[in-house]
Amino acid sequence: MSSTLERLKGSLLGSTANGENAPVLRKIRTKPEFHDIAKFPEHKEFEQTAWFYKQQKYEWNLFREHMGVSGARVDIDGRNFINFSSYNYLDLAGDQRVLDAAKTAIDDHGVSTGSGRMITGEIPIHQEFERELCDVFGTEDAVVSVGGYSTNAFTIGYIARKQDLIIYDELIHNSALIGSKISGARRLTFPHNDIDALDDLLKEHRAHYERVLVLVEGVYSMDGDIPDIPRIVEVAKSHKALIMVDEAHSMGVIGPRGLGVLDHFPELDAKDIDLLFGSMSKSFATCGGYVAGGKPVVAILKHYAPGVLLYGASPSPANTAAGLESLRIMRREPERAQGVQSNAAYFIKRANAAGFDTGLSAGSGVVPIMIGSSEQALWLSVKLFEKNICTYPMMFPIVPRDQARLRFFISCAHDEQQIDHTIDTLVELRKDMPRDRGLF
Repeated sequence: MSSTLERLKGSLLGSTANGENAPVLRKIRTKPEFHDIAKFPEHKEFEQTAWFYKQQKYEWNLFREHMGVSGARVDIDGRNFINFSSYNYLDLAGDQRVLDAAKTAIDDHGVSTGSGRMITGEIPIHQEFERELCDVFGTEDAVVSVGGYSTNAFTIGYIARKQDLIIYDELIHNSALIGSKISGARRLTFPHNDIDALDDLLKEHRAHYERVLVLVEGVYSMDGDIPDIPRIVEVAKSHKALIMVDEAHSMGVIGPRGLGVLDHFPELDAKDIDLLFGSMSKSFATCGGYVAGGKPVVAILKHYAPGVLLYGASPSPANTAAGLESLRIMRREPERAQGVQSNAAYFIKRANAAGFDTGLSAGSGVVPIMIGSSEQALWLSVKLFEKNICTYPMMFPIVPRDQARLRFFISCAHDEQQIDHTIDTLVELRKDMPRDRGLF
């Protein structure tokens, strides 16, 4: 009788053979959009965008090949553009010292290490880079990995578990969102830079979870603002929560020496931040990612975290050497970061004087011009491209529907004449900007 009852219970509750609960499945009719990739909604969205470009007779400005280095200027199809779409903040992507370091690494180690770092993929410059990062930040240890996005996502995805809680700023980067989903932890958001709301969430929820991880950025990639990291740290630590700071757009740019949040906020100590993440595709002028922190957390990531080092290839010799040399140049030449800050401040001043809203941006290399309408932001981007100025619209779902914008990455290599010309061109285009028809 008991076995019959157990089977009945399992049938009603959807339990699996080993007793774990599983969802009760219902039959659904198999439609073409479930098995024909061309009919997936995501592909339909792409087709709609392509159709819109064609109908409007817009020049296709996506996936355009460029020649040479992508810096303050870039060559596309024989045309020379003022370029505000490059992460090359410190103008190091074509610096001869960085190129020479990458070439030497290829000569010494080839174009690949051949495997993951844990087995035979370790080369001297991996640890050399990590030691230099520790020297800059004052951390106990660091780990350099193959990709920026993947390092962020897989670090979060491994550190947090289903019995844990992740609380993040509502404007956190997509890589952190994906990492949070991978983890299986409960996820809560707080309004952008609302530290009191963060404190309230921790007061309400901290006692119900094992590990609690707070995620913020050093510079927010869509808005260009710098949050109050010291106060966020204070609140997180008062609730015994871990804190991770994403320095993708802050390292190399903010602070008097351009060395990120610990430079910008001298009252902070490296031990105040549990996980200091950085992407090497911005100021480091290469590809890869790193996490710096205490020895225990780095040991965990190095030996057990899938996608950071485990089950993945090691950073290539060329990329590692380029990142290391870029870091050394950052330390020797703080005037590069100061140039980014100065140029961005000038851009904001000129844009505001012309009546454009630059949102929250201050002190970083990211400056948005808030448009509101996705259709109008796209139109402006296309028209700027026609006039050899390269910048791209940020639209829903990347940003809220009513907060579409043009995003400008400012580098130390831009000059006032380029900025003046860009703002003057925007002023002229604004006169003919079409009304929003609600197409996006």
